[in-house]
This record gives sequence, C-alpha cells and structure tokens, in this order.
Amino acid sequence: MAFGIKREELVTWKKNVENGNIDFLTHYWLDERFPDSTTVTKVGCNDLTKLISWGKKYGLQENWIDRKEQYPHFDLFGVQQEEVLRKEGKWDQLTRFNLTKDK
Repeated sequence: MAFGIKREELVTWKKNVENGNIDFLTHYWLDERFPDSTTVTKVGCNDLTKLISWGKKYGLQENWIDRKEQYPHFDLFGVQQEEVLRKEGKWDQLTRFNLTKDK
C-alpha cells in the first residue's frame, strides 16, 4: 500500500517514465514481505536498455526490474535506497521521508 505522495507527483513520474527518462518516486509503503521498510523509491524508465544501464552503476540486477506494470522500475529500500538517493542528489526525497543515516 502506497501513501504520502500527491497525485500530481505520481502523474509526473509516470509521464517522465513514459518519455524514456530515469525518474524517482519515493513514498511511504507497507508490505508484510518487508516489515523493516516503511518507504520505497521507485526508479523507473520505459527504455529498458537505459534502465538496465543505470541500475548497473549501483549494482542492481536486471532481473530485479518490476516489469508487471507499464512502468518498468527498480524498487529501492533501506541502505541501498538512501545511498542511491544521495548519489543522485535527491535531497528533497531524503529529507521529506527522513531517510538520512544521521536521523
């Protein structure tokens, strides 16, 4: 279950992904499969070659891409989520969702 984002943010992310851009969407999230994670960052792009190449920079495996939807994306959690957001300069998402190590 996703929450903590505005509809406009989701619409913008979807448009960017559809246009072949790498884009980030962080939101609060609850899933019993991941009881230690309260947020997820979806990094999407409908250009799979581009998404795979981007993921390799961070050690993300191609088979981790969620391809069930029309918006292919990686799901990032925990330490990996924070590391990628920092390296990508997504300070707004780090701050908004209190994802920094020095909490």
